[in-house]
Amino acid sequence: MKIEIQRKGKCHCGAISYVTEGQEVYHSLCHCTDCRRWSGAPMVGWIAFKKDQIKITGSPNSYASSKNGTREFCGNCGTGMFYRNEVLLPGLIDVHSGTLDDLSSSPPDSQVMIKERVSWLDHFEKLLKFHSYPGKD
Repeated sequence: MKIEIQRKGKCHCGAISYVTEGQEVYHSLCHCTDCRRWSGAPMVGWIAFKKDQIKITGSPNSYASSKNGTREFCGNCGTGMFYRNEVLLPGLIDVHSGTLDDLSSSPPDSQVMIKERVSWLDHFEKLLKFHSYPGKD
């Protein structure tokens, strides 16, 4: 008996949610400047599914972030949710993997656009580590 993989996720306020069925196409960390500016983070995790593998509940807002790319987000809380680009990623929906309910179940398998990677990420593992906020452990 085949066990189907199902993942769930949502925006910060819960107005937009999704369920995916089956194996992802990839889960990649993107270092491009476009993703950094959109997210406000040094890199963005994207887990891609075929369009027929995902059911979205709610109505995300969207805007054309490039000639072929469309980014979708929650109009209520602002959480970035999806990226579509039929030229670069035909038939796929990139899901902002930070919105997964269980992010640990799907570790990334690659990094893309490392030519635009922030140089201080090379020292990420050397940074001080705190279990919680400093002084609040």
